[in-house]
Amino acid sequence: MSFFADQTVFTLPAPPAPLRRPASLIRAAKAGQGAWHRTRDLPRLLGRETMPANPSAIRQLRAAEDAMNDARRESRADYDLHRHVRLIIALLAELRVAAETAPQPVMPGTRKLAGKVVAFSGRGTARPARHA
Repeated sequence: MSFFADQTVFTLPAPPAPLRRPASLIRAAKAGQGAWHRTRDLPRLLGRETMPANPSAIRQLRAAEDAMNDARRESRADYDLHRHVRLIIALLAELRVAAETAPQPVMPGTRKLAGKVVAFSGRGTARPARHA
């Protein structure tokens, strides 16, 4: 058995703060989700030639959106409503992709087969897992 004296080995990063934006911005971004094409729009929005990896894209989008939100709140002349909505569209889309590709926890005593979770009883017979 191992013993680690350094407790910082197992610390996880804090989750990012949720987006708190006016409802009209969020509604506009949700309405624009259907026209979002990641390979076409993301490099153009970030001003890059290549596609960044998902975690990097989320960090860059979050920083750009925070700067744009600060400009909105301060009523600065460089605030661009269209770019702000496009940044929120991209951020929502990237967060959705990250959530879909994240590994899902599987409860002990269950196995994941073809996208479905199957639990095994003590007698060795399979039964559908209960939905919580």
